[in-house]
Amino acid sequence: MFNKAVKNKAKLRLGIVGSAGSGKSYSSLLIAKGIGGKIAVIDTENGSANLYAKLCDYDVCTIKPPYTVQKYLQAIEFAEEEGYDTIIIDSLSHAWAGEGGLLDQQGKIADSGKNSFAAWRNITPQHNKLIEIILNSSCHIIATMRAKTDYVMQENDKGKQMPVKVGLAPVQREGMDYEFTVVFDIASNHTAVTSKDRTSLFDGQIFIPSEKTGQDLLKWLEDGVDEPKITDKQIEQLESLKADKIALAKHYKIKSIKDLTQEQASQAIEAKQNKLDKMKETEASNRMLEGE
Repeated sequence: MFNKAVKNKAKLRLGIVGSAGSGKSYSSLLIAKGIGGKIAVIDTENGSANLYAKLCDYDVCTIKPPYTVQKYLQAIEFAEEEGYDTIIIDSLSHAWAGEGGLLDQQGKIADSGKNSFAAWRNITPQHNKLIEIILNSSCHIIATMRAKTDYVMQENDKGKQMPVKVGLAPVQREGMDYEFTVVFDIASNHTAVTSKDRTSLFDGQIFIPSEKTGQDLLKWLEDGVDEPKITDKQIEQLESLKADKIALAKHYKIKSIKDLTQEQASQAIEAKQNKLDKMKETEASNRMLEGE
């Protein structure tokens, strides 16, 4: 069935891409400060998030190698449970190309004698799970990504050719930028342009990210209607699956499951059903082993 298109209120999904020293971490914190509320930083950059402690109030969770997807998932889930409003993932690139990240795991599987296709068959579901938790998070998400860098010759204000460092594609699986509402590409002089902008707030602009950037984004995100609430049928499904109502309410920052949106309820039902299916598969597998 077709329904009239309406703009719903939403949570931020912002990607910030830049080379080393471009100001990804600093910009992320300024934007999060502009959005307001509690800020959590997932730091894979050797404690660099602590350098900006005087900028605003935020809490840091440091992830060290190996940079497995599971560590990212646990940190995001914990931040949601603790009631943070914005989660900064600094940097998402390590989950892909860092030590113990997905590329590293893929290479080790391939080196063990399995073909490349078999290796990706094990890695892709992990990548998809990371995307899923980012997209479905109850918090605003700001994810920084390192950019592959190169040097080009540009003319300076004196007419001389000088080498300038430029950022290219993000260090991340191809197509990752499609998952975000907005993607800022930050240059070495800290100015930003958008390579993707569903908000149309920054089209054609060259700007330096600031608190106002966060305020403008929040205004756009909240300019919409509330999403449809959970249906009676969905409540029955959650009850039949014996879902933890208290945990769900805490996860989505609501008073009770009756405050869930239909989309959130669908996500919860699917997650609970998948968990039960996996438990049944494990039990069946154990029974087979015991029978042997």
